[in-house]
Amino acid sequence: MPELPEVETVKRTLQRLIIGKTVEDVDVFLPKIIKEPSDVNLFVERLRGRKVTGLGRRGKFLKIFFDPWVLVSHMRMEGRYRLLPREEPLEKHTHVVFRFADGTDLRYRDVRQFGTMHLFLRGEEERRPPLNKLGPEPLSEEFTLERFRKRLSGRTTRLKALLLNQEFLSGLGNIYVDEALFEAGLHPERPVPSLSEEESERLFRSIRSTLERAVEAGGSTVRSYVDGNGEMGMFQLQIQVYGRRGEPCPRCGGPIQRLVVAGRGTHLCPKCQR
Repeated sequence: MPELPEVETVKRTLQRLIIGKTVEDVDVFLPKIIKEPSDVNLFVERLRGRKVTGLGRRGKFLKIFFDPWVLVSHMRMEGRYRLLPREEPLEKHTHVVFRFADGTDLRYRDVRQFGTMHLFLRGEEERRPPLNKLGPEPLSEEFTLERFRKRLSGRTTRLKALLLNQEFLSGLGNIYVDEALFEAGLHPERPVPSLSEEESERLFRSIRSTLERAVEAGGSTVRSYVDGNGEMGMFQLQIQVYGRRGEPCPRCGGPIQRLVVAGRGTHLCPKCQR
């Protein structure tokens, strides 16, 4: 599933490719992807003739601005956007096509069909589901160590379960939680109240540094992720524990272990993350 770094990379790629383009028409081949408005014809009507004025991201959600509308898109497990010439044959599992007046198409392809699209008036999207309950952005200036500690206060759950909770902190998923916890030297099953001040600061800094490095590398292509140009991310070359069960820990040389924590496959070093 695309996490914050992957969605940020798609956003940055599409910024270079589609800003200023005018929507001539929209083809929706799988109506269930369109969640708002419920009438797919109205969705198409609202976008027809609109110009792309910008892109944004909130957590794992991509935002495409067609003033006065904003499209809020979640790519879920397998969703991907590609800008292609119109004469390029449609790939199987292409479910939504934004046809631009210049003869190019922005195509949304989703093998698993779990993706969603909501169309709101700009400014309304943050007050409505699915964005209205998201926690703070971990790479924003407003997300400080003091604010992080305040959000940890009173929590009684385990670390990994909390970090996966999008209402606590938006954008983190399985890969980057495992990597950040390894960098901080913290076990994913540690109860939140057991953290010392030094450990909470270490975790705060590891979350930011892990995400910053992943964004710089263009995200992680572990399964099927590609950016808006069809290019793979490269952070998987820097991954230290995720998906490396049985391989030597890059710090101590002991074997990486796989557990199931909060219902998710979890990778850690039992020596470095006691």
